[in-house]
Amino acid sequence: MDMQGKTVLITGGSRGMGQQLALKLAARGANIVVNYRRDEESAKATVTQIEAAGGTPLAVKADVSVTDEVEAMVAAAVERFGRLDVVVANAAASAFKPLMDIRSHHIEKTMGITIQGFLDLVRFSLPHMQNGGRVLAVSGWDSFRALPLHGLLGASKAAMESLVRNLAVELAADGVTAVGICPGAIDTDSFRLYAASGTGSWEEYEKRWLALTPSGAYPTPPRSPT
Repeated sequence: MDMQGKTVLITGGSRGMGQQLALKLAARGANIVVNYRRDEESAKATVTQIEAAGGTPLAVKADVSVTDEVEAMVAAAVERFGRLDVVVANAAASAFKPLMDIRSHHIEKTMGITIQGFLDLVRFSLPHMQNGGRVLAVSGWDSFRALPLHGLLGASKAAMESLVRNLAVELAADGVTAVGICPGAIDTDSFRLYAASGTGSWEEYEKRWLALTPSGAYPTPPRSPT
């Protein structure tokens, strides 16, 4: 796909899958808006890598669970590049606890990022997306499968998938496509943290996972061609 001159905004774009997606699209000529919440060093490193890959970067600090910050992030992207072509809802955070230990502030934060933040991102971006725009939402297999300590995050991702189905219908008239992506186990820093939360250690989880995988391996994020 030719991404020359197109603008892609990726929430949680400074690490893991978000970062590697940014680098992949940068290599195809895209302008990349890297959203991050607190890890400024990772954001700066990602900006440097995007430039090296041939893209034009912009890093924007914003908590996507806060509506005003999402609006400001989109405004900064449009001010810099004049357009938005693709928005990727990739950011996620949750409390990895048994459901009976979940409290209201855990629910507010998780749903604030996955549901409210996702809808805010689309709502503020849509006026700046031309015909042929794309909305991508990154879900996870805990949306349809019970995993230890993933009950809250899985519920939020299942709700996100429901939103995607409805957005696909509602945005069609605007020429914008909404797509959900549900990856399995991918070796990122975040996945190692999440996996260990249910088993006690990454090494223990990795051993169990590989024993169930015919290839004896699991995916890693796509690496930048640079």
